[in-house]
Amino acid sequence: MKLLLILGSDESGELVSRYTEPLGFELIRYRHVLKAMDNVEEIDPAAIIISARDFPRHWKILVQFVRSQRPKEACPIIILKGEKFPLEESSQAFFLGVSGIIAEALEDPEEIDRFQGILSRYIPVEEKRKPRFRQTGTEKRFGLFIVNPVDGTLIFGEVKNVSAAGLSFLPVNPAMTRGLSLQMELPECSLRAGDTILSPVCRMAGGNRIISLDFDSFPEGEQAVLDEYLGTPPEVRDKNDPQTGG
Repeated sequence: MKLLLILGSDESGELVSRYTEPLGFELIRYRHVLKAMDNVEEIDPAAIIISARDFPRHWKILVQFVRSQRPKEACPIIILKGEKFPLEESSQAFFLGVSGIIAEALEDPEEIDRFQGILSRYIPVEEKRKPRFRQTGTEKRFGLFIVNPVDGTLIFGEVKNVSAAGLSFLPVNPAMTRGLSLQMELPECSLRAGDTILSPVCRMAGGNRIISLDFDSFPEGEQAVLDEYLGTPPEVRDKNDPQTGG
């Protein structure tokens, strides 16, 4: 399945890549709307994502062009909006056939879940078996501690989403992450999954208020432990987790 991205921002490209990876899409990115339109038929995308912040005058042209050939059921289109996206624009977007409008920052866990949910509706059944980010909500079966490699202080907070590829979390205090930069390696991490403590090497993938991390590596056998934990239905995990009453 091919996912066509029309984005000017590299940071947005990395965020979209992060949150679509668990869904199994092959990403194809363009920085110019007209070039993307020229190649839609050849690419034959399963879905399209375009930034209204980067292309405020061209996203409507793209949507109209695609909808003249492909209905919503065949090719969902998601608009990534910036801070300024008037209600009238939203109404027009849905009238033209947009499948969803999501904040481009992708910081809110509910927005992330909705973003993935829109795309997952159109994934074939066999593809849906692949791991997806799990919103942790109030289950509190995940925890994270990081040693800041810049000053040696401890970073901790609330884990928001977890997948086999990485996680997002909200630090208790934003000052804890001072000095961290994009793609910085974080070698001293402790991830609690149920009653198991894992030791992934993480890498900063982005974020401001909510931090996104990629898992670079695990000690031998630990990736399989996380995969199994994520793949177990919540009711089964509850029975096996002493912290939740099993």
